Amino acid sequence: MALLARRTVTKIYLGAGMVAGLAGLAWLADERVALGPTDGRGFRPIRWPFPPDAWPPGRAWTGHDLDFYVRLKFDVCSDCETGVISDEAVDRVIDIDRLDPRFVPDGPGKRIRITDLFGRSRLYRHKMHNGAPRLAEGIAVAYKCDLLVAIVDGDMADPDKRKMAYQFLESNTVQVWVNKQLEAR
Repeated sequence: MALLARRTVTKIYLGAGMVAGLAGLAWLADERVALGPTDGRGFRPIRWPFPPDAWPPGRAWTGHDLDFYVRLKFDVCSDCETGVISDEAVDRVIDIDRLDPRFVPDGPGKRIRITDLFGRSRLYRHKMHNGAPRLAEGIAVAYKCDLLVAIVDGDMADPDKRKMAYQFLESNTVQVWVNKQLEAR
């Protein structure tokens, strides 16, 4: 049996490399299409990073050094008329322990409004997986007896970042997803 020429072997390797590269690009493109488009302000969807629990998985976005984890919790408001009004209620519903079970509240919370929904927010100190300290804000607003719960992870002590985060939570990107979840219920 004759040996293949060096040039032929090189072309085979280059062809195989190109096929592998194209397969990888096709896989990445498929992942991006499944997650959805990046919005006009630079926030892009990412996979829900948390393991399954009693609630439906939420939606996650990242951009501008902020990570958003948004989910709905159905029929959990103890008082459907007033919604979330205490820091203890925020601590209970926002699942900040999924970022770090040793989270620490960073002072009292405050009343908040996201679109036409009212609730409460609170800052939390936690450590990232690499041990770096981080400040996140937990937000819980009520819609009838359902809750929209969000964690915004990033430098939430910066007023500009907080304003940007609230604007994103009120954007069509998030609100269309929320409305689809409520309609599918």
